[in-house]
Amino acid sequence: MSNLVQKFQEYSEWRKGVARALEQYRAWIGGSDMADAAADQRLSRLMERLVDDKLSIAFVAEFSRGKSELINAIFFADYGQRILPSSAGRTTMCPTELLYDDTIPPCIRLLPIETRSETQSTSEYKGQSHVWTVLPLNINSGDGMLEAFKQVSLTKKVTIDVAKSYGLFDEEDPDAALEVDENGMVEISQWRHAIVNFPHPLLKEGLIIVDTPGLNAIGTEPELTLNLIPNAHAVLFILAADTGVTKSDIDVWRNHIGSGPGRMVVLNKIDSMWDELRTHEEIETQLARQVATVAHTLALEEKQIFPVSAQKGLVAKINKDAPLLAKSRLPALEYALSKELIPAKQSIIRSQLAAEIAEITNAQQAIINSRGRNVVEQMLELKSLRGKNMNVIEHMMKRVDTEKKEFDASLIRMQGTRAVFTKLSTEVYTSLGMDILREEIRKTRETMEKSYLSVGLRDAIKQFFAQVKLNLIVSNKKTDEISEMMSVMYRKFSTEHGLALSAPMAFSLEKYIKELEAIEVVYQKQFSATTMLTNTRVALVHKFFDSVAARVKQNFLQANKDVEAWQKVVMAPLEAQIREHKAQLKNRMQSIQRIHMATDSLEDKIASFEALQSEVDAQKNSLLALENKLKAALSADLNALRAAA
Repeated sequence: MSNLVQKFQEYSEWRKGVARALEQYRAWIGGSDMADAAADQRLSRLMERLVDDKLSIAFVAEFSRGKSELINAIFFADYGQRILPSSAGRTTMCPTELLYDDTIPPCIRLLPIETRSETQSTSEYKGQSHVWTVLPLNINSGDGMLEAFKQVSLTKKVTIDVAKSYGLFDEEDPDAALEVDENGMVEISQWRHAIVNFPHPLLKEGLIIVDTPGLNAIGTEPELTLNLIPNAHAVLFILAADTGVTKSDIDVWRNHIGSGPGRMVVLNKIDSMWDELRTHEEIETQLARQVATVAHTLALEEKQIFPVSAQKGLVAKINKDAPLLAKSRLPALEYALSKELIPAKQSIIRSQLAAEIAEITNAQQAIINSRGRNVVEQMLELKSLRGKNMNVIEHMMKRVDTEKKEFDASLIRMQGTRAVFTKLSTEVYTSLGMDILREEIRKTRETMEKSYLSVGLRDAIKQFFAQVKLNLIVSNKKTDEISEMMSVMYRKFSTEHGLALSAPMAFSLEKYIKELEAIEVVYQKQFSATTMLTNTRVALVHKFFDSVAARVKQNFLQANKDVEAWQKVVMAPLEAQIREHKAQLKNRMQSIQRIHMATDSLEDKIASFEALQSEVDAQKNSLLALENKLKAALSADLNALRAAA
């Protein structure tokens, strides 16, 4: 088992451990008299986040650099043969995602290339099952799977005009004529996108592998440029050790990948440099020189470049040849990938979960602490009645009644704040709503259709980004207003009625604003202001805007969901404490009334409150133990999980 596979399995075990602890905490809350619909909803969302958590690794290279062989070597060597087709020439003709969805049987879903003539992006087509060609995948037959995978590399011949309409032929390219055969036809991929649903152990745990076609596709398939590559947690950029960095490699690296977390360069096919006429030292020197050259060209540190032989690594794993595996240097790449990628991913999701879990547990602790404090106060109040006459008891009843009236008056005043909360909550959607966004997309498309000049196209898209960004900023200001209003309300109830309330749950749309800016940067890199747009490039701009619109829709859709979820829970801690306080005031009044009417003896009532205090203390201990267990699962180290196993 490679270090990468092992580390990913440890990460999966960590997620499962956190999910178990969350479920236990949720079950205890649900089974207690502290059940709260808002808290349950938040815990449910955290569970979904853990289950839906994915880890994406994209493999990017020019054709014949060995991408598919590297994927075979790292992930599929246990099958004893190649799973992805790997041969001389082009094998991956369209972007291919390998993942697992247990709601459908193993299969390969293929999106016809003809969909490029429509305005919808690949992401939007993913929800339309009738558009895809579906091929069954026989996972019990290695040869059968290999044959099915070969479907991804099928091509077809089309006229130049058709290729241009798809954005797949640029007549301004000096090498364009080489793509046209003697009949005036151009060879293109039969498919636009492929999704392989395959129950591999790692894919079942949430790994997604993205295999890209040659570098020319990076500029023509918006799904790669705007979605799959930028969103990948790791990108392996594969070069050939014997050729080094080409001009197209440099362009793709600078415009679409770039240095950063999880970005690595693989110098593949080092076995081409193995030569019996050279000494080991000479080969190592030549390899070191090539690594240094690539590092300088791509402005990277040498430690980010990994010379390997994917083919020899695959053979070594299948034949269990340890010396050959070491010579292939594949384990060094796998170790670096696991060391950088998995802990970074764990850190991101851990910090996301920790903040929300702290909100939930703090709110539950506040409720049970408030309950314990009220029980002690009522018990002391009753004990103070020992030996007192009826006048004192009547006075106490009046005092509790006054407290209740004051609290009820606060609740009436709170209704006014609630009305403002509802108004502001509605106003958030006047700039964030999906209908508003769809109208902006429609207007931009209309303007683009009417524009025949490069400047007009760019201005239309520039205006689109400016407007949707403004919409997000306006909505963010509304959520800030709501936050400030809620903070005032929390402080007011804490001060006036002694409720133990921390600040309300914070919220910001800032991350969605930043994501929008990132989408715009990708677009600008693709179509710089200095480049004049040819007819083919104009068609490509339209294709890119379709994908831009789809990506912005996803951004706004998630922002809408998050705002809605926040609005539902921001008042939850206050409402929970109000319910608790009302119940305690009612209990106090009833206890004193029964004693006043001589239907309960004072000592019996004191004894019942002492028993209740013991019960609340036991609840506190149980809740604290579950909370500690949850925090321990969240902070668990991956190495510790391996040791425990």
